[in-house]
Amino acid sequence: MDCTTLLLIDDHPLFRKGLAQLFGASDDFEVVGQAASGREGINLAVSLAPQQVLLDLHMPGLSGLQVLDELRQLRLDCQVVVLTASMDRAELLTALRLGASGYVLKETEPDALLAYMRNCHKGAIVLDSTLIALLADQDESLHRPAQDADPLDTGNLTEREGQTLALIVAGMSNKQIGRELGISDGTVKIYVRNLLQKLGQHSRLELAAWVHNGASVRHEERH
Repeated sequence: MDCTTLLLIDDHPLFRKGLAQLFGASDDFEVVGQAASGREGINLAVSLAPQQVLLDLHMPGLSGLQVLDELRQLRLDCQVVVLTASMDRAELLTALRLGASGYVLKETEPDALLAYMRNCHKGAIVLDSTLIALLADQDESLHRPAQDADPLDTGNLTEREGQTLALIVAGMSNKQIGRELGISDGTVKIYVRNLLQKLGQHSRLELAAWVHNGASVRHEERH
């Protein structure tokens, strides 16, 4: 089995070393680089072209959000997962809108972190359920379309778009959705783009949060 190449960006040496040991002991990851600062991380991402980057959010100099923004502008073909102790909702939203493939808390158990990164490599949503609730909490811009519709009003979606939305929430990648529905990856991308436009969201993670929050609202109304 091919290893997923991984770059670690974190300014805390002991924590970074612990991550390197954790992923280095796994058969399906190869840590190709470690950076102690945001600028060093960007340079290594350009030179090493890793498949995944595990990025600390709060660092001196360039912050994790600034690094994420630069990596997005460079259009590097890598998944960036933010690993942080922060439960700040504004930072979470900003990271997602800058293209983060996931957002994971540093208190996550090691085995769970490995599982998150494996699932991310497969294209799945990488966001702890606690953070999904945080993302959706009391922000109508995330769970209401621009038309101020009911939280789970998906009546303007086509059947295929509705199926695609359900599979996104289930954590499936575009490739997995394509296999499930018997369509091409390109067609899935079109459906995802349509969903983002129709539901007024910015990312697949926000789509999942929108559905999660709408379901919670419906549950409260029934009780």
